Amino acid sequence: MNIRLFLLVLLTSLAALGGCEADRMSEKGFSLPPGDAMRGREAFLYMHCYECHSIDGESFPKVPGAEPPFVELGGKVSSVKTYGELVTAIINPSHKLAEGYPVDTVSNDGTSRMPVYNGYMTVQELIDIVMFLQPHYEVYVPPYDYRIYP
Repeated sequence: MNIRLFLLVLLTSLAALGGCEADRMSEKGFSLPPGDAMRGREAFLYMHCYECHSIDGESFPKVPGAEPPFVELGGKVSSVKTYGELVTAIINPSHKLAEGYPVDTVSNDGTSRMPVYNGYMTVQELIDIVMFLQPHYEVYVPPYDYRIYP
């Protein structure tokens, strides 16, 4: 009887552990320490992000020979740009390409033209850049015509 009970407990434990594997890539519990927006602006300049990106209300050095369109960051958006979305956009730029721009402006064969800075950017610079960018987004409710039934 003890062997049956032991096997039952063992099989139940294995089944429970197997269910944990599905949540391994979850963003639950993901949190970086607070950043500094001023240092984020400095990192934005240092990493030359302004060569391809513009931010409404911010002025950056002119790039000789560079022509718009720049990929606009910030501005009015219909949904909140979360901390996680901004971090993902920086560390994995091909995850989701910018919409509303000619395809060849933002991608090469479906891959983002934005370089991957993961080997050059410190975690602190990433955190600070996100802290700098986030306040530049303004959420608005898009207009919607409601049908009034008689």
